[in-house]
Amino acid sequence: MDLQTIYQQTIKYAATKHQEVKQLLPGTKLPYVIHLSDVAMEILIASQHTANFNTKLAVQAALLHDVVEDTNTTLEELRIIYGEEATNAVLALTKNMLLPTKEEQMSDSLNRIKNLPHEVWAVKLAVRITNLQKPPSHWDTQKMINYRAEALTILDALGAGN
Repeated sequence: MDLQTIYQQTIKYAATKHQEVKQLLPGTKLPYVIHLSDVAMEILIASQHTANFNTKLAVQAALLHDVVEDTNTTLEELRIIYGEEATNAVLALTKNMLLPTKEEQMSDSLNRIKNLPHEVWAVKLAVRITNLQKPPSHWDTQKMINYRAEALTILDALGAGN
């Protein structure tokens, strides 16, 4: 399947899933699919500057990265529709909410991402790049400082991936 078809099918699927739970872009009234398309755009740009980059996998992971965490989508559903590789990418990008702290959740996710192709590393970096745009108005200064510090942790762990 060509990249354009993969993008179109995957963004429609992800948009539908996030719309079912009425998820909006934090701090706005915009649909959540805006965030997903921003992450995918970062991936498309990165892919132009990276040799041997599996753009199809990276675009799927970019568009689906929050679908398990934020909607009623199951990993089994993803496996059936998108296959094992894309599902494993989404799983690594999904926080393990059974872990007690945000720090443990981040560390666990980064460790799982490191065991996957560098395209998944690039998706995590793209997510954070996108999230470092203007923060939601309800964030206080300390949250912004903490988020930036966490971004540096991600960069240290995955920066060599793309």
